[in-house]
Amino acid sequence: MSDSISPKKIRHHAELLSNRVRKRYAHLRKRFARRKIDCFRLYDWDIPEVRAVVDWYAGHIVIAEYDRHQTGAEWLPQMAEAVAGALGLPPEQIHIKRRHTQTKEGQRYSRMDTRDERFQVYERDLKFWVNLNDFLDTGLYSDHRDTRVIIRDLAHDQNFLNLFAYTGAFTCAAAVGGAKSSVTVDRSDTNLNWARDNLKLNQLEKPQHKIIQADVSTYLSQTYRSGHKFTLAFVDPPSFYQDRSRGKSFDINRDHPILIKKVLRVMQPGSYVFFSTNHQRFDPKFETLPVKDMIELTPKTIPEDYRNRQIHRCWRMTVSAKTYK
Repeated sequence: MSDSISPKKIRHHAELLSNRVRKRYAHLRKRFARRKIDCFRLYDWDIPEVRAVVDWYAGHIVIAEYDRHQTGAEWLPQMAEAVAGALGLPPEQIHIKRRHTQTKEGQRYSRMDTRDERFQVYERDLKFWVNLNDFLDTGLYSDHRDTRVIIRDLAHDQNFLNLFAYTGAFTCAAAVGGAKSSVTVDRSDTNLNWARDNLKLNQLEKPQHKIIQADVSTYLSQTYRSGHKFTLAFVDPPSFYQDRSRGKSFDINRDHPILIKKVLRVMQPGSYVFFSTNHQRFDPKFETLPVKDMIELTPKTIPEDYRNRQIHRCWRMTVSAKTYK
């Protein structure tokens, strides 16, 4: 007997989803408009049998599911059609994504399309470019919008380090907060060009805000040898990646203690390092880190629209005066 979802059950799921999305949009749209926030989550797997997420991007919808063989090819398009009907949106403003729970991170950033269609969205007084078609991710992680406020508030006169920087949203937040300097590091040219465009969009593209394409571990080793120090850092590594051409791989559960120790070596004593991950089974091993304190900020950094309160985890650590090689 097949365990696929029947057409009748798919129609039922579509009705449940459309009703929930309509109510959430009515609840959230005005409050986010007042804050000038264009991107927020409308549905976060609220109903156990409807395993999807729905995000609003300034009049566009991104709907995603983690692939299951039970749903088949038609389930997600029918959910998308139901959401479009609930919000009165045309098909061209609905964007479908399929995620895989066991995918290694290297595949996450592969290009899905070549439309090169992007548009600007607001996050308070910052603007960012998003692309809803060409990649699995859109260019902006809205689940960290409140974390960006924290970084912005701490950034004045600081030397900021943004590692695994993606499209540089945290760099923009630090720069607009008055950071003295920043270094944005990622191994992807595509991401870094996007980060440059985001800085330019916010009139923040200045010589003191440097963008560097590099393997993060290599960059940290070189920076430690140079003696350069930072006073504020945000570190948000992928859960996994593998670079077969260089024989390098990263697994966050295995490698995060070594990564953080390398970060701490390039920080001034007393400075803050923020560490975040969206790995759902992350096992923190912080006991041996030379830090004064370690505070989990997760409840403060997840916005109200993210009903899944473990969309990410985030810690703030204060660098101790202890040095080591």
